[in-house]
Amino acid sequence: MVRRLLLVAALAVGWAQAAPPKHDMAAMWSAQQAVARPLAVAVAFDDAGRLWLARVESGRLKVAQSEDNGRHFTWPVTVNALPETIAAEGESRPQIAVAADGTVHVLWNIALAKPYTGHVRYSRSTDGGRSFSAPVTVNDDRAEISHRFPALLVAGKRVLIAWLDARERQAALAAGEKFAGASLYVTESTDGGASFGANRRFAAHSCECCRLAVAWRGNEAMAFWRQVFDGNVRDFALADLSEPGQLMRASDDDWRIDGCPHHGGALAADGQGGLHLVWFTQGQARQGLFYRRYDGQKFSAPYKFGNDAAQAGHPAVVATGRTITVAWLEYDGQANRVWTMQSRDGGRHWVQARSMASSEGTVDYPILLNRQGKPWLVWHSEREGLRAMAVAK
Repeated sequence: MVRRLLLVAALAVGWAQAAPPKHDMAAMWSAQQAVARPLAVAVAFDDAGRLWLARVESGRLKVAQSEDNGRHFTWPVTVNALPETIAAEGESRPQIAVAADGTVHVLWNIALAKPYTGHVRYSRSTDGGRSFSAPVTVNDDRAEISHRFPALLVAGKRVLIAWLDARERQAALAAGEKFAGASLYVTESTDGGASFGANRRFAAHSCECCRLAVAWRGNEAMAFWRQVFDGNVRDFALADLSEPGQLMRASDDDWRIDGCPHHGGALAADGQGGLHLVWFTQGQARQGLFYRRYDGQKFSAPYKFGNDAAQAGHPAVVATGRTITVAWLEYDGQANRVWTMQSRDGGRHWVQARSMASSEGTVDYPILLNRQGKPWLVWHSEREGLRAMAVAK
């Protein structure tokens, strides 16, 4: 059985309460007593090439930075002074982004008492990560319902947050009506996260438990998510979030399932108007992992990748100019492996896939980042800890 991060993992990972400014994290992790901590982390590179890490420990979100690609990190700074039940597993994980002016933005989900309920929380640092603002709850509906799976986009002073929200479903159920899935909600700040506008519903009937993917295409905030189409078909949609309700069907796999697949897609923009989509499906029309390109007018044909027999899943994608890099997980019966493949002509042709890393322990999903115009893979595993690796172009 594939040992992937669907539940909290027991890790030999920890940050002590007092220490010098920098540490060899791998050595420190191996020296600590094993305690239950999530493997799901958030990472981002800033414009200077520093790697930022946000992870959960004992109900607190902690942020640190590394100047040597994850080999050493600064001592972590706590974001939320009071512990919270923070979601940090699989599809639901913290988010981190660093603006050009150095402002560090973090986003996370807290679980409430009832199953499948939560609130979306946000904080920022305006002093280079030395301290963080008091966390605020982003969703203005405070009912004990589902406000979950948040996604974060930052560009200058623009901070956009999208999430899945169940308020319409709850209202429909209270009225004795049916409502498929949840709704996609958005809020935006134009002052760097100091304040946010009103919550607005973008689209109804999103799949309720699959992560959102977001990316800037120029000034347009684009979203890629699993939508519930007629007949309870859970395929993917693509949209510009500035145009409420105007969505395109991005996949036609015809996956009819009475429940949520817990398997979101990924999205990247190439800076030239193109968007690059990867996803998993078990539809009537096709099964497995697929890639397709959107040039602003039409979609390319779906391109299949990965080994179905090795349970290929949880894809990631990053665009660095015309080079498109895709990563995903497979399990060979003994170890989890991260595979990557690349296209050097904007997704039209692909170089043969290769195995980048493996682990026999519990693992997180692979994360792809753009580090100063070059693709990097970040992967967190129970045995090896956090690894950041350049993907050769």
